[in-house]
Amino acid sequence: MQVAFLLYDGFTPLDAIGPFQVLASMPAAEPVFVAERAGPITSDSPRCTIIAQLSLDQVAAPEIVVVPGSLTSFHDLFQHEPLLDWLRRVHEQARLTTSVCTGSLLLAAAGLLDGLPATTHWLARDLLATFGTTVVPERVVDTGRIITAAGVSSGIDMALRVVQRIHGDDVARAVQLGIEYDPDPPFDSGSKENAPPAIVAAVSASLARRGAAWIPAMTAPGSATPEA
Repeated sequence: MQVAFLLYDGFTPLDAIGPFQVLASMPAAEPVFVAERAGPITSDSPRCTIIAQLSLDQVAAPEIVVVPGSLTSFHDLFQHEPLLDWLRRVHEQARLTTSVCTGSLLLAAAGLLDGLPATTHWLARDLLATFGTTVVPERVVDTGRIITAAGVSSGIDMALRVVQRIHGDDVARAVQLGIEYDPDPPFDSGSKENAPPAIVAAVSASLARRGAAWIPAMTAPGSATPEA
């Protein structure tokens, strides 16, 4: 079962590596990193580069497709037909097409989310809605052949859902135990709905400073400015 992880310059590392760690554990899985051209692909964390083993032309019929998001460069790909056309073609026969974070906006740009609900990073919800997509503020949205995940870490949850869909509950539980995925964060601030308004504004500003010009301005009295 070929599982294709799409890479492009500026992708977010955990968007790809989180699902990779889960899906590579599936029985009979054949994971592969794929990009427009094979070779090293630099992420939006400059010190992290992943090698794409195959080009888009070499991966014609993956059973599962994983599209990671990006802090900045996804926005530059909305009319990049080589990538969008590949997504359309492989989705026609793929068992599952999935996305993490702002990767869902690439699915929307390819026309794959027309008439479907989907999720994305909380900062990109309004942008996703401009494609006519019904935005759902959930961690994972499963519509059948397309599964979208919210921001970054939610890709792990999405991938476990994929394992469950294909191999059943017990295999998914075993994979979850194998990676000891038992989150116990120190704060209940992992979503926009739960985080204090000042933190929401500060994170928005921090990510915007890192180059995400698409992020709407947010301010809050006395807000801190931690690096996100």
